Amino acid sequence: VLCLGSATDLPVQTAEYAKMFNTVDSFDNHKKIPEYFKKVDESALSSGKISIISIGWDPGLFSIMRMLSEAVLPEGSSYTFWGRGVSQGHSDAIRRIPFVKQAIQYTIPVEDAVNCVRRGDNPELTAREKHIRQCYVVCDECADKNKIEEDIKNMPDYFAEYNTEVNFISEEEFKKNHSRMSHGGLVIRNGMTGSEKNQHIMEFSLKLDSNPEFTGSVILSYARAAYRMNKEGIKGAKTIFDVPLSYIHPEGREKLIRNFL
Repeated sequence: VLCLGSATDLPVQTAEYAKMFNTVDSFDNHKKIPEYFKKVDESALSSGKISIISIGWDPGLFSIMRMLSEAVLPEGSSYTFWGRGVSQGHSDAIRRIPFVKQAIQYTIPVEDAVNCVRRGDNPELTAREKHIRQCYVVCDECADKNKIEEDIKNMPDYFAEYNTEVNFISEEEFKKNHSRMSHGGLVIRNGMTGSEKNQHIMEFSLKLDSNPEFTGSVILSYARAAYRMNKEGIKGAKTIFDVPLSYIHPEGREKLIRNFL
């Protein structure tokens, strides 16, 4: 299980680990997943290992719900909202900026946008219209705060496409008010079926007291799958789409059918 950052760690290290071990990671830079997959796949195939990438809740469980809802309702629109909560990947990206000592980033959904989607209005929304990114940063005394703020707001793939608010605070305030790691989100699919265009809404939601603990639970369930699949001779990079649900549960097939089907 690779508990590493997506900004600079996993893009380099996963392919190296895959030469020796079965791996599961939580790489969460959505735009770069295709190239990341290709690089890891080459290493895992050459070593006969399996590497399940981008596991967690988004990417991860939310990815499954986006695919499932679009398969069931091919005519329609899909929406993903995150928060309000702490994004571990975005917080990690800020902490890697020089002179930043500590940082946390809250993703906040725009309430009007969520309500519009839930009404079935099918709006066309940009990233900026769906979310606000709120950052709290502790930096060294010698740091250029204006430059740090500029670096955050213009960071590609993380903040450049959003309305981003940067707040500089003390270490004391950070420890007092920003130690919890709660998060959550929604995947909503508005779709139509039949000649009468009947409307349907599929919604999947998460409300998490601890983003790291929940993400860790998801990752460990897919570590179980990685072991089982590789034992059967399956190798190479895999995504959450490639792993049968029965492989992530500790019980056997017969019990799963009896208890859950």
